[in-house]
Amino acid sequence: MTTVLDTASYDAQLDGKVQRLNALLAPFDAPAPAVFDSPREHYRLRAEFRLWREDGQRHYAMFAPGEKHTPILIDDFPIASLRINALMPRLKAAWQASEALGHKLFQVEFLTTLAGDAMITLCYHRPLDEAWETAARQLSADLDVSVIGRSKGKRTVIGRDYARERLDVAGRTFSYRQPEGAFTQPNGTVNQKMLSWAFEALGERDDDLLELYCGNGNFTLPLATRVRQVLATEISKTSVNAALSNLDENGVDNVRLVRLSAEELTQALNEVRPFRRLEGIDLKQYDFGTVFVDPPRAGMDPDTCELTRRFERILYISCNPETLAANIAQLHDTHRIERCAVFDQFPYTHHMESGVLLVRR
Repeated sequence: MTTVLDTASYDAQLDGKVQRLNALLAPFDAPAPAVFDSPREHYRLRAEFRLWREDGQRHYAMFAPGEKHTPILIDDFPIASLRINALMPRLKAAWQASEALGHKLFQVEFLTTLAGDAMITLCYHRPLDEAWETAARQLSADLDVSVIGRSKGKRTVIGRDYARERLDVAGRTFSYRQPEGAFTQPNGTVNQKMLSWAFEALGERDDDLLELYCGNGNFTLPLATRVRQVLATEISKTSVNAALSNLDENGVDNVRLVRLSAEELTQALNEVRPFRRLEGIDLKQYDFGTVFVDPPRAGMDPDTCELTRRFERILYISCNPETLAANIAQLHDTHRIERCAVFDQFPYTHHMESGVLLVRR
């Protein structure tokens, strides 16, 4: 099946998202949002497919929400990057031609970057042997990609276990390692727009920044150039390691990164209990003027939301406008919305990213 996008509907669906955010933020006297659109096609840098066996061959397959038994077999994927679309038929031909690659292969994951890098993860219902590794090395060379094999909790890496990305913000190019299996922003073009908006909204500061949920340092790198120093937190060990590498590769030396959840940092700042992972870090020597948060879909828990209230400025990137509005409702008595934005990370879906800058009244 060849997939066709209804690109003519793009402007209307984006306007619907803007109106939805306006309605959610209307009780808080929010200004009109800045709107950042997406490319109409080939915008998604990640894709994951199950494989479905039919007529003796495995095919790329997707399923409608809530449907597990009726696959949609596809040959291309126009929302995915041009690199993914170019790799799809070549990978399919490779697993069809090689028993070592195709036997009990059930899932394929692609990760590409604006910088042109690519990584393919192949998931199997069997142990991976020497024959697989030989075939995977040839596949890696033929397609010019890193290849990762996964089987029953084991992982075999051919090449690198991360993709290299380069993102431009305010005239500077930042380089990133994006690890296999870790979260990365799926829409690279819109991600650059998010970074630039946050960079501008933060402004040039002479105080310090606290960042919660920093991931691989996506926002940390450019924002660190705007402040005196940064204390950043992240709970995922894979993301922490990637962020440390990214800080080092970009020569950003004013960031301390600790592996704590937002809830744990709240406890540390409230002096509820000490944490060994904060050993050597004096929280009292920071002069935090802004807290930056990019939480999961559930938003900030009530205690973390209450923690942010003590900061003069709250810079908030959200992937769920409903939980964003709920968090703002908790903060509205002390903070007002000075800026807001819509970022269309996920065209043709109801999902959207948004951003607000809250300033103390």
